[in-house]
Amino acid sequence: MIGKIAVSMAGHDKGSAYVIVKEDNEYVYLCDGNLKLLEKPKKKNRKHIVVNKAFDTGEAGEKLQKGERVYDHEIRRIMKLYQIHVGNAEV
Repeated sequence: MIGKIAVSMAGHDKGSAYVIVKEDNEYVYLCDGNLKLLEKPKKKNRKHIVVNKAFDTGEAGEKLQKGERVYDHEIRRIMKLYQIHVGNAEV
């Protein structure tokens, strides 16, 4: 799931979208490039998110999956494209 978009379904950040940057058995670590940076991602229980597997995160998502270095500005670009995608889907 690393490199995919996740939407929070519980907690004070309910409805917020993030990129999954790391995962373990019980938790995923989320980043949005603005408030939650790559140096300190948000720790979230897996059962409190929904993963959007259909949205393509592009080159940055592939770099995350391969374990290569990704920068916050790349995450911000993914999030901006996702917001545009979601906005067009609602019309």
